[in-house]
Formats: sequence, C-alpha cells, structure tokens
Amino acid sequence: MDKHYLTPLFQPEAIAVFVGKSGDTDNQIPQARALVEFITAQRYSGKLIFIDPHTTGTLADLAQTRADLAIIALPPDEALAALEVAGRIKCKAALMIGSGVAASEANQMHQVAKRHGIHLLGPNSLGFQRPRLGLNASVVGPLATKGPLALISQSGALTASILDWAGQNNVGFSTVISMGPNTSVDLSQALDFLASDAQTHSIVVYMEGISSARRFMSALRAAANAKPVVVLKAGRKKAGNEAAQTHSGAIVGSDEVFEAALRRAGAVRVRSFVELFSASKCLASRYRPVGKRLAIVTNGGGPGVLAADWASEIDLELGKLSPETAAELKPKLAALASLNDLIDLSEEATAEHYRAAIDAAGHDKTVDGVLVVHSPKSGIDAADIARAMADLKDRLGKPLLCCWMGDASVGEARDVLGQAAIPAFRTPEAAVGAFGNIASFYQNQQLLQQTPPPLTHLAKPDLEGARLLIENVLAERRKVLTEMESKALLSAFHIPVTQTILARSANEAMMIATQLGYPVALKIDSPDISHKSDVNGVALNVMNAVGVRDIYQNMIQTVSKLQPGARINGVTIQKMASNKRGRELYIGLVTDDPFGPVIAFGAGGTMIELINDRAMALPPLNLFLARRLIERSRTNETLDAWRGATAVDREALEHVLLRVSEMACELPQLREMDINPIIVDESGAVAVDARIVIDNASASARNYAHLAILPYPARYEQIWPMRGGGEYTIRPIHPDDAEMLQELVQNLSSESRYFRFVSSMKELPSSMLSRLTLIDYDSEMALVAIHRERKDGPNGESVEIQRVVGVSRYITNPDKSSCEFSLVVADDFNGKGLGSRLMLSIMEEARDKGLDEMEGLVLANNTGMLKLMKSLGFVAKPFPDDPDFKLLTHTL
Repeated sequence: MDKHYLTPLFQPEAIAVFVGKSGDTDNQIPQARALVEFITAQRYSGKLIFIDPHTTGTLADLAQTRADLAIIALPPDEALAALEVAGRIKCKAALMIGSGVAASEANQMHQVAKRHGIHLLGPNSLGFQRPRLGLNASVVGPLATKGPLALISQSGALTASILDWAGQNNVGFSTVISMGPNTSVDLSQALDFLASDAQTHSIVVYMEGISSARRFMSALRAAANAKPVVVLKAGRKKAGNEAAQTHSGAIVGSDEVFEAALRRAGAVRVRSFVELFSASKCLASRYRPVGKRLAIVTNGGGPGVLAADWASEIDLELGKLSPETAAELKPKLAALASLNDLIDLSEEATAEHYRAAIDAAGHDKTVDGVLVVHSPKSGIDAADIARAMADLKDRLGKPLLCCWMGDASVGEARDVLGQAAIPAFRTPEAAVGAFGNIASFYQNQQLLQQTPPPLTHLAKPDLEGARLLIENVLAERRKVLTEMESKALLSAFHIPVTQTILARSANEAMMIATQLGYPVALKIDSPDISHKSDVNGVALNVMNAVGVRDIYQNMIQTVSKLQPGARINGVTIQKMASNKRGRELYIGLVTDDPFGPVIAFGAGGTMIELINDRAMALPPLNLFLARRLIERSRTNETLDAWRGATAVDREALEHVLLRVSEMACELPQLREMDINPIIVDESGAVAVDARIVIDNASASARNYAHLAILPYPARYEQIWPMRGGGEYTIRPIHPDDAEMLQELVQNLSSESRYFRFVSSMKELPSSMLSRLTLIDYDSEMALVAIHRERKDGPNGESVEIQRVVGVSRYITNPDKSSCEFSLVVADDFNGKGLGSRLMLSIMEEARDKGLDEMEGLVLANNTGMLKLMKSLGFVAKPFPDDPDFKLLTHTL
C-alpha cells in the first residue's frame, strides 16, 4: 500500500513477455519483432521471461512463473488467452502491444483484466519506456536518454516523432508512455503515477480526448500541484450542446472550455510541437513561479525590439529597472548603452557588461525574469558571455533565459549554456514565449490553490424556491424558462433584476407602463422564442400609452406571423434603464461535454456574437477567481473610468458572478443561461434580460457530481466537545492549512512520526506538504481537527492561536469501492477522544461517497493505534508482504 498501484506496470521486477515464435509470421503481429529487439537491446535491471504460447504447453507448465508485468504482443484472439494466463500466474499488470483492436474486443480484454485484478495498458498501445531501469517495453524506437522529463502521448506516431526530436536536442526522459485508444489504464491514471514518481520532475502530455472530466481534473490538479505539467492538445470541436439555443451555447467552444479547465488545474497549455519542449525545458529548470515582468538585456536594438514586441503581444510586461538600480548600473556599462525600456548594452558590450546588467536586473524587485539576447559581434567572445551567465544563474533566484542568435560562431557558447541548464533559443519570439509559459504557470498555480465552497459568503439564496420553480417547469414538460421565470430564478439567488410585469392585453400593457413610468421596454414572452429581436419581439424607449398599445398589438401580430407555432404568453413591460453610461455585459452558463457547467463573461448586447468577447471559468468560483475571470475579458478595460463614464461597481459585478457560480453548483438541472445584457455602472449591476434552459438531472448529480471540480465540502464541518473540557472543530483540509500541518508534524515525537510515515524525517518535504493539503475531495478526503486557544501576544494583548491537532485521511483504491486510511494525532492531545472522532468522521464521509470498505496498514508494534482501530470495529490480519505490519479492514 505504500507503493503506487501502477508500480508493477511501470517499475516491475520481473516481466513475462508473450510473443509468437520467431519467424512465424502467421502467429505474430507486426510489432512483435520490434518489441523483442527493443526490449533486449540494453540490459534491463529486472528479469525477463519469454513465453511462446504455441510451445509452452499447459498452464501447469507455467505454474512456477512469477512476474509483476505481462507484455503481450499477439493477435487479438491469442492476446485474450494470454491475458487469462497472466492472471493465473498472478501478474499485477499487463501491457498489450498492437493496434487496430476494435472497441468490442477491447471491452472483453478489460473484463478479463478486471476479473484478475490486472492493470492493463492497452490494447492498441505502443508501449512505454523507463530509461533508468533500462526498460524499453515499446515499439516506438530505441530507448530514450535518461532525464527528468515524463511524456504521456495519446498518439503512437507522435510519440515516435517526439523521441526522435528529443534525441537530437539532448532531451532526456524518466518515462515515456504511449496510450493508444481503448486502453484500460488511461491518461488520468498515468498522471497519478507520475505525480508521485521521484524520477519525474516535469510532465509533458499530448492528448486528443478524455473519457471522464472529473477523473482527469482530479489527476491533473494533483500532478500540477506536485510538478510542472505542460499539455499539447489536438483538435477543436463545437460546444458540448450542439442544439444550444442561447448566446452561451453559440459562443462557447469546447476548445476554449478545455483551456479554462487546464488553467484552473494549474497546468500550462501550448499549441505547437516545438513550444511543447520549450515550455518543459524552462519549467524543468526548477525556476520558482514568477510574475510576468520580463527584463530584456541585449547588445542589438533590433532583436531587443522584436523580443519586446512579442512580450506585449502575449500579454507580458516589460521589466524596467528601478531608477536606483539604473543609476547604479549606468557607470558600469559602455558609453552608448541605454536603460530606458530595454537594457541595450550597445554593440560594444563585453562579458563584464553583460555580467553587471544581468546581476542588476536579477536583483531588482521590479523584474520577474531576465532574457539575454546576444547577436555575434566581431572581437567579442560569445562563450565568455555564456560563462558569465552560467556563473550568475544560481545567484539570481529568477528565471534566466537567452536567445543566442547566429550559428557557427556561437557553438561553444551554446555548449556552455547547455551544461549550465540555461534554456537557450534561436529566436527572440521563442525565448519570450518560453518565459510566457513560466508566467502562465505562476498564474495558473494561483488558480489551482483556490478551493471554493458551493455557496459563497453572501446571503444564503432561496434554494427551495429555486428548485420548486424548476420542478414546476419540468413537470409541464418544458425546458425553456420564460423571461419572467428566468428573472424569478435569478432573484432567488439575489441577482438584481429589472422589475418586469407580464401584460396579457394591450389595455393591461398601458396600465402597467403608466405605473412603472416612461420610457419602457416591451418584449414578447414566449418559451419557444430564443432571440426576441430576431422576430421583432423587442421595442425599446416607448414614451407613451398610445405607443405601448400600438406596439403591443403589432408585436403580437408580427411574432404570430413569423413564428406561427410559438406559444405566446403576452408581452412583458419593464422600465428602461436610466443610466446611459452603464456598460452592457454578458454573463452566461453552458454545459460542456465532458466538463459540465462553464461560466462565461464578456461584452453583451445585441452584437454579442460579432464582438466575440468571452472569458470562461469552471465553477465553483470565489472572489479571487471571479476577478481573474473579469480580467481575462477584453471588456475589462472599459470597466474603469472611460471616455467620460465613471468606473463601474466591480464588487457588484463580482457578486453576480459568485451568484451564478452558486446556481451552477446547486442547480444541476441548469443547461444554459444568458444574462444579457446585465448593465453595470457606478451604482451597481442589474440584469435587464435573462433566459434559462433546464433539463432533468441524472441521479449521479447528487453531491455536486455534475461539476468537473468538486467544491470545498463545507457540509462536513462539525464542532465537538473535547474530553476534559473545551472543544475542537473537524473540517475538510484546504491548502491554507499547510503551515499548521507542518507544525503538527514537526512537533510530533520521533516515535509518532515513525508510526505515521514509517520514516525518521522531522518535517514534510514541500512537495509532500503541498500534495497532502491540496486535494480534490473526490477520490480522497482529509479531515483536520482544529483547536483554538487564546494566548498573550507580544504586546500583552490576547490573540487567538489555531492548531491542527489531528488529521484523518482516506484515498480511494483503483477498484473505486474501497479506500486506504491514515490517522495522526498530536502527542499532547492523545487520550482526549480526537482519534476515534476523526476516524468515525472520515468513515462516515467514505460511506457517503458510496465506498464499501476501508483498509490500512499499521505497524505491528503500534499498540495504541491497533487498540483504537479494533474498538472502532476494524479487523486486524497479518500482512503477507511484510510481517512488520498489520492489515486492518472494516466494512463500511
């Protein structure tokens, strides 16, 4: 249990290779010969056992064979039989090499693997490589060079191309995995393994699709939290709902939703083959996440300006030296050097000039990273400049990149840079783009750390009223809410709407308009008409009663003629918005396949599709995420004081986005929603028009299963009395608990630390600490016990001190029906009932998730833990793999 469940697949100690007889083409697939050649081309650190199913004989002949992994390179019918044999000889994993296996045949193989408890990579896989083990279990080419980079690819052809490119560019790998279609071990599971693999420092992924958004986001967030992940995705397709009737359905594309999902997961997206490795090269350099202010040091104005232009193009900022730094640096440079925007050292720049400029920029607080652009100059030794960079790299603490232009004359310099692991590029644009990926990584990591609850800090919405409204509409077998119903639903979530009254006759319309006050707007009210203006169903700025009467009658006649089958309830009347300088914005929601609800924001009004301004985010949102969503839209620039208009009330706009997030979380029946326009000015925000599409929710939507990212499960927060007096709070863990968790571990006795971690470490490594505090609440759960007490502060004032005094945790096993638990309690809180309460709470949560069994390993000499667990109903058994442990199990 201390090893990852895919260890038998990717780190086997013995391998059984099932191939047909050499030379017998009737019993071999095309890849079989290549597999044997590649797997034997180097010394594998484990044991290889070759099995020819045509000559081996009976199963009894194989009874003594012991292997962790079975590699099968046989035709589909024989492969299925070989998989059965692998199960009988207790293989824990299997790799099925080949291509062209149909989905029906693949399903049969998956069923056999599941029955035997085998983790199956394939069919249709071209295999994997683990260079440090000397293991090339693939047919994509010779074994790659050792390195810290892992590659997962859903294309066999691209895997081979990437390995060929990497071989020419000194790029090494810890792992290479070619997935292929219909594989049982999927992208999510591979990411999960690599996240905990010590040999892997960064991960690059080429992908074409996913089967489960929840599992993918869970694995990707965990991996990106532990190490940099760079993703290249092929293909674009229409939004998940092809029959979308609202603006949101028309403008939100699945590729853009995928972009939003990657951003929220903390990963970096690239769009080209070369950029994939440029990004991974920089992120693997272990540069800490930084902002987007890039200082450009150059000895040529032209290349420097090209770099600055591209930085502006991809939304980076030019890092300019502070006046104090510039004044101190100027005397150390050549006479013609300029420090206005670029750090232009002039053509006379020597290695010492570069050294002074890089050192100054690297230590200036106004700069987040340094790009050195060098053009060959007569009499200047490029290698000396590269050595100066290499000397400074570790002292800067910031990303240091370079663009070394030229070719033959700078070969030695490039060698120096390569040995110093300084990312080097041949064009200014490529270098700036690479820094842009570092900046994106920083920004996306900030998004990753957010774990909002489903309901925000705002006043609680009328959930019962909202759900009742939706149930009534669905009971009438309707899916499109009228404007009146849509606004009622928004009002249930405290989203301000314009007062809207339905008139069913011309006389009624005149009376309502007079009461509201002129000017007014008239809109046709029909559940069958998506865009009212398309059928002349909207009239604005109507100034008097006669106008209301005439427009009412004409509108009913015109709409009935243009849409003869539409149900018409009447015409709604609402007072025109009075502030002419308010901004017309759009907030929408669309259901994407496979990511579920997605919130969109941008410019609104009747020209929404033409303006095509949209930014997207996956719910749930908090204030930080809502602000970032607004900032990503082009219309963000118009929200401040602009052309005589005062700045809008951003807080009111942010609150509307938070309310829409609440709706997305709490109402799984929502399919599409338009709030267009929502008018925002200095006094607030008001929804002028709204249209909502709903549908029945599946039974699996319980507990927010319709969301790709599970909200922070605040419902599990409880306050309990402590034995001996006082109380403590049990709640799910979140990233802000990292410091308190580290203090808990540091203050444990050496014995308690060893019992929990089977290690003598005195504190948690940063990567492990991050992994334990940022979880997705879907495949795992951790509950912390928080104790608060008041102490005297440094100035004698009373301050409240919070401590994490206990943690219980479970992680779901690959079978999705059982989980593994762990528990730790602060030494000074033993005997106060925390341990049993934490375990009972985590067991209840696991039961709520539908898990059937909880298990865990406990050291045999940890008598206190064994006694506690037995009192809670756990059964202790010997652990066959290690007699120092007991296996504890409990049926939930």
